[in-house]
Amino acid sequence: MKGTVTKSTGSWYTVFGEDQRLIDCRLKGRFRIEGIKSTNPVAVGDQVNFEMEAGKKTGLIDTICERKNYIIRKSVNLSKQTHIIAANIDTAFLLVTLERPQTFPGFIDRFLASAEAYSIPVVLLFNKIDQCTAALLDKQQALKKTYTDIGYECLDISATEQTNLTRVKEKMQGKTTLFSGHSGVGKSTLINALVPALKLKTASLSKGHQLGQHTTTFAEMFPLDFGGFIIDTPGIKGFGLVDLVPEEVTDYFPEFFRLKSSCKFNNCLHINEPKCAVKTALEKGAIAPSRYQSYRQIIAGEEETYRVDPYAG
Repeated sequence: MKGTVTKSTGSWYTVFGEDQRLIDCRLKGRFRIEGIKSTNPVAVGDQVNFEMEAGKKTGLIDTICERKNYIIRKSVNLSKQTHIIAANIDTAFLLVTLERPQTFPGFIDRFLASAEAYSIPVVLLFNKIDQCTAALLDKQQALKKTYTDIGYECLDISATEQTNLTRVKEKMQGKTTLFSGHSGVGKSTLINALVPALKLKTASLSKGHQLGQHTTTFAEMFPLDFGGFIIDTPGIKGFGLVDLVPEEVTDYFPEFFRLKSSCKFNNCLHINEPKCAVKTALEKGAIAPSRYQSYRQIIAGEEETYRVDPYAG
């Protein structure tokens, strides 16, 4: 039988079968996926083949179908550990907030670069606009302009006030969509507003540090009554990139990629090379300093830090 993995809790997987039943499954024997080394060999969104165990209501997964794409990250603290967040995604929604908690451009850029590497379209959702002061809204619009100028779709939303949620729902219809972001940006609240029947657990920010508290422990996929699936993911503190070769990182920054053919050297890394079109664009203000900083940190294998104005566009 064939089905889609809707939840992974470690050793057990929930599979949505072709007969519309949810079956608890585990991996059969020496299960392997060639070329993938991660903490979870099977991820939410995977298409799998499974068989029912004799005399039981549980199943055994024996093969995984080829993935269209996937989002993978490595832990900031455990750099040797990688984790596939989800697979076979049509659209990823990244929730962004500028306060309580603050989403920095470096995090956004790493998520976008990983999505570009695996050909996953991303929409940036600037949430909690109902809570923004005028000054914060100005900063948000500057950050938003950075990404719209590149070509990314950005939406101002409010999960609590239902602002622009109809537009979000239109983009979800008939597709498998993933929602991601830091803890506390309002993923569960947003999903509940979009699909009230799910009734996902939510929590307020921690009082001491105004940081989000985890309400989603495992990634989980839910069918939508208006067609398609939604994947809710645990909050992410940092986004460690996996298997990005320095010479290829330019390809995952669209505004850099459009200029690279104009560089003097075909293998230009846009660091110290002369007659670099990317650095020229940076000097002219055509590339955001925050984007260039993110690029250099990825090239150098550094963690996310911020030494320039994160709202510079």
